[in-house]
Amino acid sequence: MRIPAHSVCAAIREDIVAGVHARGSRLTEEVLARRYGVSRVPVREALRTLEAEGFVVTRRHAGACVAEPTGQEAADLLEMHVLLEPLGAARAAQRRTEAHLKVLRGLVRLGRERAGQGSSDDLRSLDGWFHDTLAQAAGSPALSTTLAQLRHKIAWMYVTGTPADPVADWAERGGIVDAIARGDDARAHILAAQHTQRTTTSHRLRPVGADMGVRNPQQAVNIAGPQN
Repeated sequence: MRIPAHSVCAAIREDIVAGVHARGSRLTEEVLARRYGVSRVPVREALRTLEAEGFVVTRRHAGACVAEPTGQEAADLLEMHVLLEPLGAARAAQRRTEAHLKVLRGLVRLGRERAGQGSSDDLRSLDGWFHDTLAQAAGSPALSTTLAQLRHKIAWMYVTGTPADPVADWAERGGIVDAIARGDDARAHILAAQHTQRTTTSHRLRPVGADMGVRNPQQAVNIAGPQN
């Protein structure tokens, strides 16, 4: 079965964000192909995409390497996120579908329940799902893609703290969804801006060399998924 390049790209990106592939380290097609169980062709395509996204750079005599972003570049990402996340919420108020609203309301309900139970791992997953759905509800593939890339890069460069009051954090999201449901783009923008500004203050630059993963970059992984 041929594994598409976008699946290989997602797997390499995930490992870069997790620190499995350290900043500045070489990314050789042969090693990556062996690790992800694919040919070198989808690896080559994935590296091109990751270079366009800023996760990979090509260096003379070294080839593809994991990028080493500066502190200023990291700060710029947070500023872009603070500007674009509210824009996405405002567009969602104008363009969302009933299906989007149903998912967003369900996520807020689950988020508030899990926050009350102290389920931090569940909240992290729900957070990503919430923001992905919110971006999709904006009805702009370009904006959705940009926001997804920003979130990946911020997770790569920053340690994100947990909210001091997770219940209140999800209540804020509920307010954003209510504004979107009413079609109140101005209110959705204001609430999303306040929420994003507040959550951004808990971000701390990740020390160079630190990682969130424990996997060996030489170890093979399966990205093919279940076989029928």
